[in-house]
Amino acid sequence: MRSHASRVYFETQAGTPMEPPRAGSTLEHPLVFDRAAKNLKAMADKGLVAIVDEHSSVRLGETLIDRLTFVKLR
Repeated sequence: MRSHASRVYFETQAGTPMEPPRAGSTLEHPLVFDRAAKNLKAMADKGLVAIVDEHSSVRLGETLIDRLTFVKLR
């Protein structure tokens, strides 16, 4: 089973800035979005994507990534 981040990665065209979809998806929940964003950041460490914008806020008593824009490199 693919992770949410993997699905977003494979559905994105290279070179196009993308923010993972939220409304109406499983990424709508803040904890799920944060986990997917952290997985995308791990993909950035591997050179698969570049993170171009990121925002975090305190939600549910934790600092969570609530917005992330990335560009698929390969």
